Amino acid sequence: MAETRHFTQAAERMRVAQPSLSKQIKALEDDLGAPLFSRARGNVTLTPAGEALLPLARRMLADADTARREVAELAGLRRGRVRLGATPSLCAGLLADALARFHLTYPGIELLVEEGGSRDLVRTLARGQLDLALIIMPLQSDDPALVTEEILRENLVVATPSSQAPRKPYLRIEDLRGTPLVMFRRGYDLREATLSACRQAGFEPRYAVEGGEMDAVLRFVESGLGVAVVPSMVLDGRPGLAGTPLAPPGLRRTIALAHRKDVEPTRAARAFRDTLLFFLAEASHESTLPQGLELIAK
Repeated sequence: MAETRHFTQAAERMRVAQPSLSKQIKALEDDLGAPLFSRARGNVTLTPAGEALLPLARRMLADADTARREVAELAGLRRGRVRLGATPSLCAGLLADALARFHLTYPGIELLVEEGGSRDLVRTLARGQLDLALIIMPLQSDDPALVTEEILRENLVVATPSSQAPRKPYLRIEDLRGTPLVMFRRGYDLREATLSACRQAGFEPRYAVEGGEMDAVLRFVESGLGVAVVPSMVLDGRPGLAGTPLAPPGLRRTIALAHRKDVEPTRAARAFRDTLLFFLAEASHESTLPQGLELIAK
């Protein structure tokens, strides 16, 4: 009902008779002691009580679905699901190989990946719509009820077209004063990191273009629109781009694996966590981690 705002459409989606749905909603309203929907002339909207109940109801439904899948996973992880959130830099980097390793080991486990900024992923995780999320620390969230495990540290570099790469080994943040920047959309951790570093150096950055996702930002830099501050690992396999480190101490970020504190991760999610950490430890030992990444998980 909260999504369709229409009794008949909601009943069809739930595959129940419309009178039965209306009766169930009325019974719930009587039990709660407050109306959940305003039904003025067929225009169905949520009341303040309905708005307050909606996030909790969505979380309960998500947790119930997780519980059903957890029971199904008791048959030796032959079935199940992992809902994983990750930042764009990780999706464009090492995550694909880790997912391939997990899929090879557990082919019956369904993998669902959501790409987004850490703030968006934390909100989705808190609503029960993700099992795990790879996020950037420190955590900036209104919902602190998460368990975080720091696993990687990454360096940020200044990406330029290869033909325009600076000849010096390092750049300072001050060198970006007046330089056109290709800037990520609002909500991106990289946007906030870049703005904070520039402001600490005493200037506001100049934008050539802003609002892009990771792939768009890298392509804009390749085309010569400007430079961008990005994780060094996203430049792997992009010969048209060069990454210049920032002068020590530079800019570094910590990547953590997070899950809700009030819900134990499913067996499938725990298996993915173990697979991911083993994959990273193996890559670190063999020196095959993408450039600029350092394993910090024990």
